[in-house]
Amino acid sequence: MSTGTLRPIATRWKRLVPIAAAAVLTFAMAGAASTAHAATGKIEATGKTRARAAKPTIVFVHGAFADSSGWNAEVAKLRSLGYPVIAAPNPLRGLTGDADYVRSILQTLSGPIVLVGHSYGGAVITNAARGVANVKALVYVGAFIPDKDETVGNVLDPQKYPGSLIGPDTTIGRPFPNAAAPNGVDVDVYIKPESFRPVFAGDVAAGTAALMAATQRPLALSANNDPSGEPAWKTLPSWDLITLADNAIPPAGQRFMAERAHAHIRTVDSSHAVMVSHPGAVVGIVLDAVSHVS
Repeated sequence: MSTGTLRPIATRWKRLVPIAAAAVLTFAMAGAASTAHAATGKIEATGKTRARAAKPTIVFVHGAFADSSGWNAEVAKLRSLGYPVIAAPNPLRGLTGDADYVRSILQTLSGPIVLVGHSYGGAVITNAARGVANVKALVYVGAFIPDKDETVGNVLDPQKYPGSLIGPDTTIGRPFPNAAAPNGVDVDVYIKPESFRPVFAGDVAAGTAALMAATQRPLALSANNDPSGEPAWKTLPSWDLITLADNAIPPAGQRFMAERAHAHIRTVDSSHAVMVSHPGAVVGIVLDAVSHVS
């Protein structure tokens, strides 16, 4: 081929290179955009899946003569399963104020909540959940479940539901100033150290029960007489773990309250300190509640 023939070909090639390059660039950009769109779609889909699979926060509320550390085994197990957990401090000063305090914690949480209460803590969650839309279930554990205007002190008639060993012979009172109490003086009620195990923790090792007695949080006597408001269990699904060897809240009284609240009932052969002696049973009923509200 002659040099004269090559020159027109070279000229045409020079003209075609920019056109081809532009076409390649356009194709590459279109492919990148498509890939980015697909990736964005996957991210959005993953986000939606995660939102659907979001685990509820489990909030535990202790009762009288205990503290938040009583839930340690339950907290550890549920956290290992991926659940966010809070063991809320219960002031034990008065039902209305205690419920307001726990409610203030609940109002800082996003996403669904399963609220768990033991003993007097059951009365607290009955009131604390009121008005908190993301509380999806109540779980009572050896607990009081009062109706409107009932108090922890009168919800169970001792003649009809005998068996509680909490009384003058097993408790000690320590006066303290309280502006909300009659005459500005209230009384902190403790279980006597020598009575703590038979009253509260009969199936807990003696050494552990002695530590629980030494670190117990007292209940203000006025809290015993503070009336409950409109109960949240009337609008929320509820579960109740009845403690059959309970010397603090008689099991028959627990069943009466649970059935009145239309709770899903389980039982365990446990003392009042069920969260310490049978944490597996507590976790089990909490997960049952979770499975119904997720």
